[in-house]
Amino acid sequence: MEAMEVSDILQEVTFGQSADESGVFAALCRFQSRFESEASPGGRARVLQHTAELLTNASLSWLFPEGESSSLRRQYLKLLTSFVSHAALPESDTDSDAPPARSYEGIPGRCLEVCAVFLALSAQIEKALVNPPGSSASLGTLVRTLAPTLCLFCITHLQKQPWSDAASRSRASELQAAVQRMSGSGSPHEMLSGSPEEERTGLFGPVLDLLLPDLTKSRWKRKPSVKLVFSWMLLQVARPRLAEHLEKVFPASLLISDDYWLENKVLGVKCLHHIVLNVPAADLRQFNRASVLHHMLFSSLHSFDGTLAQVIDLQVPCGWSVRVFYLVVNAPQVVLPCLIDLLSVIENPASVPRTSKHFDQVFRHILTYMEMEHKLDLRRVYAENLVVLVERMGVWIIRHLKRLERVIVGYLEVSDAPEEKARLSILDALEKTLRIAWPRVERRLEALARSLLRFLVDVSSSTSPLREQLMEKASCCLMLLECSSRGKLQQLAFLRTSPPPSSSQTVLLEVDSSCVPGPVFRCIQSVLCIPGAVGSSPSLTVPS
Repeated sequence: MEAMEVSDILQEVTFGQSADESGVFAALCRFQSRFESEASPGGRARVLQHTAELLTNASLSWLFPEGESSSLRRQYLKLLTSFVSHAALPESDTDSDAPPARSYEGIPGRCLEVCAVFLALSAQIEKALVNPPGSSASLGTLVRTLAPTLCLFCITHLQKQPWSDAASRSRASELQAAVQRMSGSGSPHEMLSGSPEEERTGLFGPVLDLLLPDLTKSRWKRKPSVKLVFSWMLLQVARPRLAEHLEKVFPASLLISDDYWLENKVLGVKCLHHIVLNVPAADLRQFNRASVLHHMLFSSLHSFDGTLAQVIDLQVPCGWSVRVFYLVVNAPQVVLPCLIDLLSVIENPASVPRTSKHFDQVFRHILTYMEMEHKLDLRRVYAENLVVLVERMGVWIIRHLKRLERVIVGYLEVSDAPEEKARLSILDALEKTLRIAWPRVERRLEALARSLLRFLVDVSSSTSPLREQLMEKASCCLMLLECSSRGKLQQLAFLRTSPPPSSSQTVLLEVDSSCVPGPVFRCIQSVLCIPGAVGSSPSLTVPS
């Protein structure tokens, strides 16, 4: 656009002298036409600059005339949509390769140019909301018309990705704050979810409608920003609002998780886990959604393995950030928490009798992999999830006590210092097992007690800062064994360590400081002070 032609447009309108919408409508049409006719980025940048000047200097009554028509609102939206294309991300030619980083070189600068226009318009709308020049209802309709496009644009450029830099992220953050204020929200969550108290709907639905055409099987991988914008918005919306959009977000999350790229699988499972936690169980069971998800998650435990060593960070400025996942992620670490939470949805607690077949299936799977797993990272993940699964299964773990005993004994023997996460988690799992299934633990008393005592002796000579915590948890398990066995732990026979093992045996009640290290002896003393009667211990759960 030539400078003279721009000045002609500015001279054709008389700011503040007319409340007729024909002037602003004509000006918006002229700017859009000039912008779309420009082929060079420099020419488009000049049109954006003059548009921002027009929006900044025009009076509120001219920009937002009283009783504004739907045609004027549509023209505002067309202008914004046209400007968004100036900073649009390039699409990949194939589904297998992401666009090269050099293809994003000009995007941050174009984002700044577009943000200047959007911020100028947002500032005028905010002023008009405080002192409406016309009908406040028509102005609110304009905000609801423009906010989804503005929101989608700012979320795309807020993320720390190859298509953004510090300056563009900062301006996008300012635009997000402006959209938040225009919508009357105090947080991103409220902006997307709305306010039930004020009966105000959020922007999640309208923005999702703009995003879904690109979330198809043939298009979503060609636009790398689509999955990140979708996951960021989804993680901001919680119950009860998320259930309203289940028919849209569930298929999209399944699509992302069903990809052969590990990072996409992880991101998709994160989205599905959020859905499981924030959608009512009845809605998930409807149309067999929960069963489909269970089949996909359980198959994922076998179908993909390895670690993800790439950061996909959705952190943005101004303190409102969401990190979708951490630097290194493996398959069980992501899939198991989602699968365990899903089991409570599939197996309706109200069903009688409760069979727990899905719980049993997952529990057997975890025990099988725990027995043969040698990688410390995966051992920690399995042990951590075993604690949750034992608690969720309740008394039904009695079906697996034999294998569970082997796993617990094996994990107590292998240190994963310095963190000791695996052994801390396995002690928590043993404690919950003893509290829940104590009537069936007596026959396993000897194996568990010997393993715990060997563990105490091993840890007592350690220099780990977690030594006291480990010994405290082991002592608690021994106390529970003493209670559940009605005092039989005291009479359990053990070989002396000094003199040599060929000497006679001694029962635990007769152990003194010459047999074991001092810390272990003090632990044994604290255990044997517990009364032997089961009824005197409030920490044991009576099975129902």
